[in-house]
Amino acid sequence: TTEIYTLSLHDALPIWVNGAGKTTTIGKLAAKMSEQGKKVLIAAGDTFRAAADAQLKVWSERAQVDIYSPENIKDPSAIAFDACNKGKAGQYDLVIVDTAGRLHTQKNLMEELKKIKRVMAKVDESAPHEVLLVLDANSGQNALMQAQEFHDALGVTGVIITKMDGSAKGGVAVGVACDVGLPVKMIGVGESVEDLRSFSAQDFVTSII
Repeated sequence: TTEIYTLSLHDALPIWVNGAGKTTTIGKLAAKMSEQGKKVLIAAGDTFRAAADAQLKVWSERAQVDIYSPENIKDPSAIAFDACNKGKAGQYDLVIVDTAGRLHTQKNLMEELKKIKRVMAKVDESAPHEVLLVLDANSGQNALMQAQEFHDALGVTGVIITKMDGSAKGGVAVGVACDVGLPVKMIGVGESVEDLRSFSAQDFVTSII
């Protein structure tokens, strides 16, 4: 069964809309899965940011995975739908769909995410199997309220926290788990492909005691 993921970017401040490291995280995740012997397809569903597809192509080459990035399609829902079909037809183990950065207050863009989720379910009624929210460790207390909004709208299944290069930045991890009730699944601790790690609550707590 092909597993289908959608990664959505959230940031606490509008000026950080594309700064949490979502596309980089997708590349690292794809590389991690590829190293485990998975056949991975990543889909360039961020049609808003001009350099997003080029950045994703670079990461697909680093990770040595396939990418679906059609030049003539600008509707992210259509890209997600086609990528999921391509994933099933090509017997991929994992399809990861990138999405454009947005804030929870941008209602039209939140509706766009809901549509992306709906069209995935047309290919596989259980898809997406994961909805992963990418948070910047520096985004602060306001991120928790916005994480709740994303969860309410989309049913987020887990969080990946980037820029976790020190325990002093761990407040977001604690708040996401305790206040919002979402599991922190992975953390980014650097720029290299290997700098995406599984999150260990025990190790995290030990590091700050």
